[in-house]
Order: sequence, then C-alpha cells, then structure tokens
Amino acid sequence: MLQFEHFLFFLLAFLWIVIGSFHVAKYFQKIRLPLITGFLISGVIAGPFFLELVSDESILNLQIVNEFSLSYIAFAAGVELYIKEIRSSLKSIFWNTIGQLVFTFTVGVLAILLLAPVIPFLSNLSHANVLAIAILTGTIFVARSPSSAIAIINEMRAKGRFTRTAISVTVIKDVLVILLFAICLSIANNLVKGIELNYMLLVELFIELTATFSIGILLSKVIGFIFSFKLHQYIKIGVLLSFGYLIHPLSHYIHHLSELYLPFEILIEPLLVCITISFVIINYTSLRIEFQAVVEKIGPAIYAAFFTLAGAMMSLDILADTWKIALIFFAIRLIGMMGGAWLGSTVAGDPKIFKRIGWMPYVTQAGVSLALVMVVDNSFPQWGGELATIIIAVIIVNQLVGPPLFKWAIKKVGENRNLAKDHYDHSHRVLIFGYENQSVALSHELLKNNWKVSIATRKPPQEVDKVPGVKMYHIEGLQTEILESLNLKNFDTFVLLHSDRGNYRITEWIYENIGKKVVIVRLSDRKNLKKFYDLGALVIDPQTAFVNLLQHFVRSPLATSLLMGMEPDKDTIDVTVEDESLYGVALRNLRLPVDVLILSVKRKGNIIITHGYTRLLKGDVVTVVGSVESLEKVALQFESFELEKDKPEETGFNRQKKQS
Repeated sequence: MLQFEHFLFFLLAFLWIVIGSFHVAKYFQKIRLPLITGFLISGVIAGPFFLELVSDESILNLQIVNEFSLSYIAFAAGVELYIKEIRSSLKSIFWNTIGQLVFTFTVGVLAILLLAPVIPFLSNLSHANVLAIAILTGTIFVARSPSSAIAIINEMRAKGRFTRTAISVTVIKDVLVILLFAICLSIANNLVKGIELNYMLLVELFIELTATFSIGILLSKVIGFIFSFKLHQYIKIGVLLSFGYLIHPLSHYIHHLSELYLPFEILIEPLLVCITISFVIINYTSLRIEFQAVVEKIGPAIYAAFFTLAGAMMSLDILADTWKIALIFFAIRLIGMMGGAWLGSTVAGDPKIFKRIGWMPYVTQAGVSLALVMVVDNSFPQWGGELATIIIAVIIVNQLVGPPLFKWAIKKVGENRNLAKDHYDHSHRVLIFGYENQSVALSHELLKNNWKVSIATRKPPQEVDKVPGVKMYHIEGLQTEILESLNLKNFDTFVLLHSDRGNYRITEWIYENIGKKVVIVRLSDRKNLKKFYDLGALVIDPQTAFVNLLQHFVRSPLATSLLMGMEPDKDTIDVTVEDESLYGVALRNLRLPVDVLILSVKRKGNIIITHGYTRLLKGDVVTVVGSVESLEKVALQFESFELEKDKPEETGFNRQKKQS
C-alpha cells in the first residue's frame, strides 16, 4: 500500500509539472520553435540536473507514462497511413520511401561501424555490441515526424506533388521503421547475448512478426467491437490507452512463456502491435473517423507528458562529454537522407529540383524516434542510457534545423499557398450593384469572412460615404460599354439591388458575355420571377423572404442558426472540386477534419442526393459545414495546386456563340 501511495505521489507531481510544461512550451511557438522542443527543454529544466523536480527515483516510478505514451505514438502513426489517399502518387512515394529507408539505414550502420574506434563509449565494447548499436541507431536515423510535417504543411497551406509525396513518405517510413526496428531489436538482443546469427534467427523473426501482426489484428477487432457501442468519447479514450498499455505486460508474459516452453525466445514489439491495430481500423472498418477523433483528442496531453519526461531523462553530464559525437551522428543522418532522396527521386523520374532538395522534408524527428530511443534505453541498460542521450541530442538539433529547411523547400517548389497571392488570389470577389444601407451592411459582413467587396453605384462621389475595405465604382448607367469597363469576369458573385428592369439588364449581360456566375437578385415584382430564373439567377423576394426565414427558424432553429452564421466559430462554405487527386473519390473515403460535415453536392447545376459512395467529379460544388479553422483546411484540400490565373469559364452558351 505504501509503495502504491509512493507511486501515486510521483505521478501526480509529474502531471503538475506537465501542465506547467504545456504552458511554457507555447512561448517557444512564439519564437517559431516547435512545441515539442519546448516540452523537451521544460523537462531538462525540471530534471535532476537543474530544479530536481523530477528526480532519478521518480523517473523509475514513471515508466508507466512511457508505456502509455509509446502505445499512443504508434496509434497516431497508424492513423496517418490511409491507403486511399496515396494512390495517386504511388510510384514516387514507393521509390522515395525505399531510397530513404535503405540508403539512410545503410549509411548510418556503416558510418558507426567505421567510427566506433574513435567514439569513446563504443571503443571499449565488443564487436557484437557495436554492431547491435549500429543497426539500432541506423533504424532510428530513418524515423521522421508526421506530426511536425503536418503542422508545417498546415502553416504554409502547402499543396502539390512535392508536399503530397513528402507527407506520404514520412508516414509510410514511420510505419516501416517500426517493423525494421522490431527486426533489428531481435537481432541486437541475440548479438548482445552472444547467440550466433544463423538460419534459425530468420525462423524466429518470422514467428515473432507473425505473432505480432496476429495479435494486432485480433485486438483491432476487439477495440472495433467496443467502439461500435455508443459510449462517451472519454470512455473510448480510456479503452484505447488501456489496451495500448496492456500490450506491454502481454509482451513480457509471452517472452517469459517462450523462455520456459520453447527452444527460442519470442519478442513481441508493442509499437508494431499498436500500429497494426490502428492501420486495420483506419483502412478496413467503418470506424475510421471516430477512431481518428479519439486519437486526436488525447494527443496534446500525451505529447506533453512524453516529451517532458524524455527531457528529464537526458543525462546532461554524458551529453557534455559527447556533444561532438551527437553532431557527427547528425551529419551522418543528413548525408544518408541526401543520398536516399537523390536515389529515390532518380528512379521515380521526379523533377530535377526534387533530387536536389528532396531530403529537406525528412530532417525533423519527434515522436516515433524518441519512442524507439526509450525502448533501446530500457532494453540495454549497459549502454542504452548513453546512446539515448546522444540520440535525443540529435533529435533536438533536427527539431531546430528541420522545420526551416522544410519551409524553404516548399517555397522553392512553389507550393506555398500563403505566398501565392502575388499571382493567384484565392479570396472570393463580389460586386454589389446599388449603394444603400443594405449594401453597406452586406459589405461589412462579407469583409469579416475575407471576401473582396466592390460596390457599383450611379450616385456621385459626394453623396456616398466611403466604406473601409470596399472599392467604389461610380458609373453613369447600365449601358453595355459601362458594364464592359467594369471587367465583370473578375468577380465570382454579383448582388443586384436595382429595379427589376436594371437588374435584368445586368443579369442578361452576365449570362450572355461571361457565363456561369452566381447572380443574386432582389426582386421588386413577382411577375418578373420567371425571367430571372430562366437566366439562372438566385432571386430574393423581400415580400416573402422574412416569412420564409421565420418559418425555417420555427421548423429547424438549430440548422437555420447555423446556416445564418449565428453559431460562434461555425460556418458553411461551398468548395469546388479542382484537385485531380479527388476525381472519382467516394465521399466516405475523403480524409476530412472530424468536425466537418458534407451537406450537399451540386453537379452541372443540379443538387444531387449524396451518400457515402457518391464519387466526386471535376467541377462539383460541395457544401460543407464545420468549424472555421477546419473549413479552411477543407478549402485548401479541394483547390487545385496548379497556380494559374483566373480564367473565365467557357459555358455552353459561349461555346455556341463562338461556333456561330
């Protein structure tokens, strides 16, 4: 009982430190450093070498935090491996993954074997131990950071072939590196124990991997069954973390049984089990969105705890003596990645610029890398601590150097959407015909939602108050030459607040000379309704609009409030399918944020009734609802990544005019 109280005391004290670390790490973001770097440095400050808030004794009692965290990191890596998202670039992804995996691993292993005599903590070890360290370190060199890559891509609003290949290779590599690590860990155990490497080792590896995958598939069925019930999300989080933690004692138990009853040992790698569970649920069940939501929900807390503890575990006294070795390891990894990127891009036939800078997205390391380091530290007490300290130092350097390199590479290939505004503007443009109180109020609301608003009025400048952010056109009438001078083809939407006669003249001119645009007309006389409908305009009848709005509020107050923009931080948008990778993709296979819902799809002017198997076609207009932040991600996902200037759409009407 006293031992349990002792453990509980250390756990609660550490959780209090983690809360502080979470807030301190946010200041690192303000100076453009990754959040994870803030966690690591906070852990170092709280650790035994500074404030001693986390002592050596408490670290031993906090291994449970490591085990929960390692399982979660594997779950998160598996979530990112969604097969249907990467089919469009399989050749480039395949060869870049192979190049990075094989070349980086090989260079890492060979370099450490050659440099072993001059590395202090390796020079006194046996050849078998040095080989074990070399293959484990080479494996860790391959690992990357999907979370960091995704954060940079979101920040840069990056989209294109280079970006898609980078994130796909990053995720696949982290899956394969865990598989490679499981194999190398088994080999390293045999090397350290002095067991000869022979054909029986291959048999043992096959049995271990088969058992690992089988356990993962079986547990995915169990977790999927539990998730199928209507349980609160926090209960599902508890279930997932519990299973992730229990895999560790299960692995130890299977290892113990194999020692007693088999002529060889079976080592089940918990990380590989967890990633198998996640991969199966994401790709082969209907629980993908719910499972993804659960993993994302608990992520920030897990990362804060894990990286803070990793920082506290760093042996700064060892690092002071081995920082030169850490820099050598960093250089070795960099050389391996450069060679791997060049090899993979060459075989895949990628553009020349990809060969030169294709290594830059893979420098940053984080979750999976540290997870593997912790496993090595726990598995090999003789030298695991020294190796872990050096590798953590390398990871910190990669955290500092990697993000700026990835950002520069994205800018170099022209896939940075934040800087694309000089030659392509993704904001919507609306022209309002008529200056009055309603047009001014509408302008203010549209400006809040990042629209570019212009007003065309026949009033002279002295009778019009300037509206900040709104461009004013003072026109003398609605003659053809005046409408032509306004360059109406540059606008997406028109709001017409003139008389029915003037509105019809504008609508007809747009229909005949521009084609398909959104034209919204305020109607004065209902007998003119059909005339505007025939030209494809959207008509608002002031006499009935208020009654219709009240009716919808009575019948469906929540939906109407949402569509009217009255719900805080929620909105609806229309996005057009422009990205070629989405053509033919079923709605159920879209990788959308978990708080986004598809309301409708408009195809060739008609609203179609959608379901999960509805496939998107080029030019479809998809109406989605969700949080403002998530809707921005959806808009980017649907855009074409070819940065081209706006072109007026060629409609059937215009085509007929040209032919005639």
